[in-house]
Amino acid sequence: MDMSRRQFFRVSGAGLVGSSIAALGFSPAAALAETRNFKLARTTETRNTCPYCSVGCGLIMYSLGDRAKNVVPAILHIEGDPDHPVNRGTLCPKGAGLLDFVHSPHRLKFPEVREAGSNEWKRISWDSALDRIAKLLKDDRDANFQRTSADGKIVNRWTT
Repeated sequence: MDMSRRQFFRVSGAGLVGSSIAALGFSPAAALAETRNFKLARTTETRNTCPYCSVGCGLIMYSLGDRAKNVVPAILHIEGDPDHPVNRGTLCPKGAGLLDFVHSPHRLKFPEVREAGSNEWKRISWDSALDRIAKLLKDDRDANFQRTSADGKIVNRWTT
């Protein structure tokens, strides 16, 4: 194989450049090893409303777990709903921090009650908590409801 001096320098230069690039970490094998799947690819998308204020901004929550046996559902990502007419995909700082609220170790997951004079909280069922709240609200409404004002006009006011 006859090779001119010019061809020799071209081949040598190309080999030198190729080996230098591979040595510096620009090889396609390293780039392929760095790729990973999009984190929301296997998630379930659920639309919801932000719980913080009365504006009612729309949320999209992405969670893993499809309610199958031995699968613990976990919310991975929360973002604003771009199709929602109120917020059009944007969230305030409270809504943007909603994922931290969901995963907070200090968040109450069960209703608890502290009896008068006690220092300890005890866990109760959801049914008994709702019954207790309804009873306390009804007692307060019955004690403080005002049907008419002092001059006889109907106001139907709950003063507390």
